[in-house]
Amino acid sequence: MSLVKKFITVGGATLGSRIFGFARETLMAAALGTGPMADVFYAAFRFPNLFRRLFAEGAFNAAFVPLFAKEIEAHGIEGAKRFSEEVFGVLFSVLLLITIVMELAMPLLVRWVIAPGFADDAEKFDLTVRLAAVMFPYLMSMSLTAMMSGMLNSLHHFFAAAVAPIFLNLVMISALFYAIYFGADPLTTAWYLSWSVLVAGVLQLAVVYIGVRHAGINIGLRFPRFTPNVKRLLLLAIPAAITGGVTQINLVIGQAIASGKEGAIAALQYADRIYQLPLGVVGVAVGIVLLPELARSLKSGHIKEAGNIQNRSIEFVLFLTLPAAVALWLLSDDIIRVLYERGAFNSDNTKLVGSILAIFGLGLPAFVLIKALQPGFYAREDTKSPMRYTAVAVAVNSALSIMLFPILAERGIALAEAVAGWLNAVQLFVTLYRRGHLVWEWSLVRRTAMLLVSCAVMGGVIVYLSDRWEPLLGSGSSLLTKTGFLGLLILIAMAVYFIVAFLIGGVDVGMVRRNLKRKRAGTAPDAKVMNGEQ
Repeated sequence: MSLVKKFITVGGATLGSRIFGFARETLMAAALGTGPMADVFYAAFRFPNLFRRLFAEGAFNAAFVPLFAKEIEAHGIEGAKRFSEEVFGVLFSVLLLITIVMELAMPLLVRWVIAPGFADDAEKFDLTVRLAAVMFPYLMSMSLTAMMSGMLNSLHHFFAAAVAPIFLNLVMISALFYAIYFGADPLTTAWYLSWSVLVAGVLQLAVVYIGVRHAGINIGLRFPRFTPNVKRLLLLAIPAAITGGVTQINLVIGQAIASGKEGAIAALQYADRIYQLPLGVVGVAVGIVLLPELARSLKSGHIKEAGNIQNRSIEFVLFLTLPAAVALWLLSDDIIRVLYERGAFNSDNTKLVGSILAIFGLGLPAFVLIKALQPGFYAREDTKSPMRYTAVAVAVNSALSIMLFPILAERGIALAEAVAGWLNAVQLFVTLYRRGHLVWEWSLVRRTAMLLVSCAVMGGVIVYLSDRWEPLLGSGSSLLTKTGFLGLLILIAMAVYFIVAFLIGGVDVGMVRRNLKRKRAGTAPDAKVMNGEQ
């Protein structure tokens, strides 16, 4: 399967998950709006979500996949199975200990980390503690899920791992439908949602476990032992865990600062959900596919192929995220109005969340580029360099958030995250280039410039049509009218962008055709592609 087809496979499954995520957030906006119960639930949910990113997705996609790929190359499936069982035994034991400690320390964590602003409100504080305690075991299920997802990705079974997150949205949507149908109050709805998170974690684990069995590996539970392979994994995983969760770390910092203003946490969450669509579909897909591809090419000694894979991934990212960033900036209010403005979510909420989304759009290309650049370090078993750059980005984000929140409120937090994202991406890019792991291609620079021109043309069309159609896209129109004309506007903008990009050379048709026709990225690559000729 070609690199582009792998991106499409994972991106398609992730798109399905994000669409269900939109449905979930739309129902939550209608049921909870930006009121206190929305703040409490999102604050409580952010914490297990943070640890999921730190100890699960970041650590295992960065550290486990290269080592698992090395075991397959050196000792075949049996060696990989033995390594997986060693890791599973240690991971299960560590997660159980972390869960117990965190459950006991939850009141302190809420007071000092999760939502310091709730400390003066006894009711909100107590409820956040209890909801977080219900949801925290989700970490255990999701960490084991992430490990098995890494196994599936290394074995080129991408779909099961990519489709598993859909179950979180399906279960939460079911809980929301139940709450709305029976007229549950916001407090009861928050409880339904919290228990649904825990149930969804178990279902996701079951899905990837079945996928691993189907791929030919049956994992048994071993007594935890710190073998040399496990020790190597931990040395790589600790910095990778911090690095992989940079976005979540920044969101938690922003949440802690925003907890001092009612409704701010929920507003940031609603905007975050929108920009997570392109970030998830493009960024996550590229990150998931690129890491095992680079690791395998480097282990096989195909250095030129690894460089080409890295550059084509950057090109793919820019091709899709630059227009998405422009669209989010220009259509933020219209998007929020169509998706959320109903029930407890009013026009004032639309203006606030829309402004936050526009700022997030500015940082979107950086957030996705980070996903495409980090595998260049992880595939070479270097997890410390990205961690250092993450530390710098987190420090900048924290300082800017503290300075800007009194001036711009929620918008200041979003701006701080966007600036930190670009700083992180630049550091990763420059380091890869200086080390010779990133091949400079003037053809890539030229195409990037042409993509920017295409985005400018598309932006002009969006501004012109949105001004002409303002009465049809405004709050006074019916939901069907707003949705229809927004969808039509987006389709026209996409058509303009793609046509202009292809006409002026922003995309090389020959390169796309070659990538689509390649049967396997790791075998007998086209000589022209290997040499970077376009």
